[in-house]
Amino acid sequence: MDPRLRGNSFQGSTVNILDISPRIDSELAVWPGDVPFQRRVSMSLETGDHLGLSSIHSTVHLGAHADAPNHYQKGGAGIGERSLHYYYGPCQVMDLTGGEAPAQRRLTPDHLNQSVAAPRVLLKTDSFPDPKHYNTDFWALSPQLVEFFHQAEVILVGLDTPSVDPFEDQELRSHQAIAAADMAILEGLCLQSVPAGLYTLCAFPLKLAGADASPVRAVLLQQD
Repeated sequence: MDPRLRGNSFQGSTVNILDISPRIDSELAVWPGDVPFQRRVSMSLETGDHLGLSSIHSTVHLGAHADAPNHYQKGGAGIGERSLHYYYGPCQVMDLTGGEAPAQRRLTPDHLNQSVAAPRVLLKTDSFPDPKHYNTDFWALSPQLVEFFHQAEVILVGLDTPSVDPFEDQELRSHQAIAAADMAILEGLCLQSVPAGLYTLCAFPLKLAGADASPVRAVLLQQD
């Protein structure tokens, strides 16, 4: 790495940037039946064109992404209309690995091993370990845990899995609980190498008018 890029000065300290987003390419797994990532090259310097030009086609629920309310709530806001304040600010990573899978694969308040200490909480489960391989037995949230976070004044919850609800749940009970609490959702994060602790989250969605989600380049900022 270029030594100029190893850290950025911030108020006299060094900020480490931890990338918690998977690489987006044609091998990235998407929800079964959804549209995988495709990139079409229209012009290329390698073939003699004067510039490179390409287009992409894929689901908006791609890799690390932010769900919009209109994904799970009739009449809900699209992602382009959401406040960016949800997606930037103090954040807590909780490491829930090492235990047995929760009943119905839904995490409850009893599974938390520490108190809530930030308004944005990311849960590390290691239950969806390979972004290129889709496993359907990943862990998700219970509506009870969503309500617990809401009472603790959490405004965003994120997971290292494809969904806050189990794969087979078409009622989207935890999505609905999040809608009722007006919280934000991040899914598809990569937290394997991230220790539990406090960080600053930066995961802005694109301003896609009316879209039900947006990919994000999710990062955690940590001061030395």
